[in-house]
Amino acid sequence: MAKQRISIASPQDLVPVDRDRMREIVRAVLKGEEISEAEISLAFVDNPTIHQLNKRYLNHDEPTDILSFPLSEPNAKKLTGELVIGAEVALAEAAGRGHDVQAELALYVIHGLLHLCGYDDKSESSAKEMRDRERYYLNILGFPDISP
Repeated sequence: MAKQRISIASPQDLVPVDRDRMREIVRAVLKGEEISEAEISLAFVDNPTIHQLNKRYLNHDEPTDILSFPLSEPNAKKLTGELVIGAEVALAEAAGRGHDVQAELALYVIHGLLHLCGYDDKSESSAKEMRDRERYYLNILGFPDISP
């Protein structure tokens, strides 16, 4: 039996967050990556908040789409991590690319979870593998293929 705890915070009111749908996305990725025990928290935040975190943790002086914070050791029995999602960034990106903000949020959550699961996008081949996984999850969850 899968033991998964998914907590969601949304201290911003610019973008509505469908918590049930976000939990469904997290569960689908964890199942697909064969992770039965997990404790994942999602925080959907505004630009000033994600900008501050991006500067503090990555020294990037700008808002970003998603920050992933793995909190468990590699190969731990239980995957633990936090995802901080830039809701305002998602809104602007979705508007600029002509699709629904919920699909953009889904992409960020999938991308962040894949990072927590050990994927990275530092090389061309690992980035392609990650994009393929993103497309797979967007597809099984009924979202359009918006992976870059």
